[in-house]
Amino acid sequence: MPLASTHPLAAGRTADAPLVRALRGERAPSGAVPVWFMRQAGRSLPEYRATRAGVRMLDACLDPALASEITLQPVRRHGVDAAIFFSDIVVPLALAGVDVDIVPGTGPVFAHPVRTADDVARLPRLAPEALAPVAEGVARTVAALAELGRGDTPLIGFAGAPFTLAAYLVQGGPSKDQLAARTLMHADPAAWDALLAWAADVTGAFLRAQVEAGASAAQLFDSWAGALSLADYTARVAPASARALAPIRDLEVPVIHFGTGTGELLAAMRDVGADAVGVDHRLPLDEADRRLGGRAVLQGNVDPALLFAPWPVLEAHVRDVLARGRTAPAHVLNLGHGVPPETDPDVLTRIVALAHEGA
Repeated sequence: MPLASTHPLAAGRTADAPLVRALRGERAPSGAVPVWFMRQAGRSLPEYRATRAGVRMLDACLDPALASEITLQPVRRHGVDAAIFFSDIVVPLALAGVDVDIVPGTGPVFAHPVRTADDVARLPRLAPEALAPVAEGVARTVAALAELGRGDTPLIGFAGAPFTLAAYLVQGGPSKDQLAARTLMHADPAAWDALLAWAADVTGAFLRAQVEAGASAAQLFDSWAGALSLADYTARVAPASARALAPIRDLEVPVIHFGTGTGELLAAMRDVGADAVGVDHRLPLDEADRRLGGRAVLQGNVDPALLFAPWPVLEAHVRDVLARGRTAPAHVLNLGHGVPPETDPDVLTRIVALAHEGA
């Protein structure tokens, strides 16, 4: 089914936006590079802290008006080339009925870890109507973006990749090495495959709801995939990531696939159905392009640690990232990970201006 004629991409409003063109593999004649930041809508912004005061994370994500306002804040402040919908990768799990809370300073915590085949069989199904608050929040945001600037700023929808969701579910919360998930993968392959299939279907429904409501691109976050060998990723994880992206394939929106510590997995991550691959700060973009054979748009990869360095140091680093990104078919400037909460917002605004300078 194609996008509705009123969708920003189908209607032409975002089809020529710098971000969308870059994700399609096109470069601006001026040399300007589109830029946005992971976690750009977050604690680095004083307006975000004021808006979120006294509101639990999951409650904020599921309040359409609040989620929309938070999504728009960095677009107004920084002039970034995309908004990314304010949500969390565990939101669709909560909407399905999984007992999860986002604990400040810790992250997602699950009341009942999923560690056996019986646990997997008891996981609830996500009802389509449960996604209504997400669709409403996206629609509100898209309507507001039409009134900002030139009116062509696209919204990126996003979701957690099946492996990362499964890693949280098996562990019951965050883990540094994903040991419990990697153990289940090999100790009970059937249970593992069933868990990833469940997670893929939840992710796919979450992504499709955002795209149908107006998102012009999508990003799949596989935050913990860097814990995997290439062999394990290819055999036991990649098929589920492809399954997660299948529900939006017919909508033909560009897809970004990002993970941390995934330098050895880049080609496999592209091959699940991504147009662009996000690269963290550990791997220079020209080397990432070499590993991908010049067959993917690159996104990244300013080191978040350098956001706290003197401006001349950071500026030189950003210019180096931009120069290395020129080897790829196209480049979207971003960080190698999310914006740290202590970041000075003015630094991000200066990076946006630098990316927009052009050649």
